[in-house]
Amino acid sequence: MTTKNNSYRSGMVSIVGRPNVGKSTLLNTLVGEKIAIVSKIPQTTRNQIRGIYTDPRGQIVFVDTPGLHLGRDKLDRFMNNASTDTMHDVDCIIYLVDTTRRIGQEENHIAAELAKVKCPLILGLNKIDIKKNNVPEYISFWEEIKGQSVQDMKNFMLVPLSGEKGTNTDTLLNVLFDYLPEGPPLYPEDTVTDIPQKMAIADIIREKLFLLMKDEIPHSLGVVIEEMRPIKGKTQLIKALIFVEKQTQKEIVIGKGGNILKKAGSFAREELEILLEQKVYLECHVKTQKNWRDNISILQELGYDQNI
Repeated sequence: MTTKNNSYRSGMVSIVGRPNVGKSTLLNTLVGEKIAIVSKIPQTTRNQIRGIYTDPRGQIVFVDTPGLHLGRDKLDRFMNNASTDTMHDVDCIIYLVDTTRRIGQEENHIAAELAKVKCPLILGLNKIDIKKNNVPEYISFWEEIKGQSVQDMKNFMLVPLSGEKGTNTDTLLNVLFDYLPEGPPLYPEDTVTDIPQKMAIADIIREKLFLLMKDEIPHSLGVVIEEMRPIKGKTQLIKALIFVEKQTQKEIVIGKGGNILKKAGSFAREELEILLEQKVYLECHVKTQKNWRDNISILQELGYDQNI
């Protein structure tokens, strides 16, 4: 499929939704590479992450945002700001919902924000491959918000999806290219992300810890890269500091005999060597920092540099 008049199109597309609806999985599938951290633990994405898709029709810059949720501390406030700020600065929005989950209070909060935007909106009905879903409920919910049927809505499209299996992602791309304005590429055509390297490395380490600990410490864990430098020829030294809020959490992260930290470091190193295309010597240390999620200086060090 080509765009409306075969012209080159480019623009920004924000992927928004409540936590753990599959935004990062969808981004990785669309771009064709692992760009964003993926975990079943909600709110693992904490910053805006850009993934760039380019083909002969044009270029789409996807912005994966933290899940909008009802938060309490400065980190939660930052994450919500990072999501809502993108809504008014893009050419199109994908409002992704997990159709296996019922509509909740967070969904109402997101809909209230989306009602203010003027750009085209795509309601991505994710996880339609799972038989038990609530698709009619989500359609009715949005019709109630807009006060009209989906057939009568302008600049609005429903796209059933499976981000994990890639179902209808080609359809989604076709719709997006029709919505985007004409224009030159925003990034070089071989670029797939603009994530700062240290942030990408920290996210990989955080992902491996989540993988091993499941949901024992879902949100009280942060990773900052303190040092990166070459050693012993082509080997890259990476020193990572892992923040937790309590001593008991530190013990869980380290694990019995250091087994959790060692395994996470080993898994992360394997992925980092692929990312950096060189040998990696990874040092991980755990530090207890009470209420770090409310400490502005630490949040800024971790890369959360917006107004919080």
